[in-house]
Amino acid sequence: MKILVAEDDKKTANFVNSGLRSNGFSVEWYEDGRDALSFCLYNECDAIVLDRMLPGMDGLSVLKALRAAKKKTPVLFLTSIGDVQDRVEGLTEGADDYLVKPFHFSELLARLNSIIRRQPSDVSTTELHVHDLSMDLLSRVVKRQDVTIELLPREFALLEVLMRNTGRVVTRTMLLEQVWDYNFDPNSTVIETYISRLRSKIDKPFETPLLHTSRNVGYSLHGPR
Repeated sequence: MKILVAEDDKKTANFVNSGLRSNGFSVEWYEDGRDALSFCLYNECDAIVLDRMLPGMDGLSVLKALRAAKKKTPVLFLTSIGDVQDRVEGLTEGADDYLVKPFHFSELLARLNSIIRRQPSDVSTTELHVHDLSMDLLSRVVKRQDVTIELLPREFALLEVLMRNTGRVVTRTMLLEQVWDYNFDPNSTVIETYISRLRSKIDKPFETPLLHTSRNVGYSLHGPR
């Protein structure tokens, strides 16, 4: 998933950007509010981490401009301006969450995942395709090269998440939250077990592998690059 970070403090930005990338996110970083707004108006991203105090255009003005342009991208304010009235103002203008500095990265990550999950999925989509792999969400039939692949319910759910994030690395945490809906012991091998089962069904019988492992980060599904 792609996150836009609008933060003019380089130390904070480096800390946030590094943490997000290590958790499988792609990051676009801007120090200037106008530059951040321009990117958001003409490009898609999954969420925005936005400081209130930015050169060029302050964060609240960036948010107002985005909402006026009908952009519904989730926005999380990350700022040292933390009075109750400031938080209320930010949320009233359309922010999805508000986190005050200093902060723990684990909380930022949890809040980001939460606001991203709140976004409605494309209900009009009934079929997913990655290379020669297809999934019919209505009939729950999975095929590769016209060969029907039998999947257990949890395997189907796991594959659906990966297919909805084609080309993106999906972290273990994201898979636990979206497929199992709760957290296992960090040392649990449940994800690795299911990934192995899924790989044996959608990859091993075929010439081109689609399911890829990003060591110490997560998993992605994509065709040849």
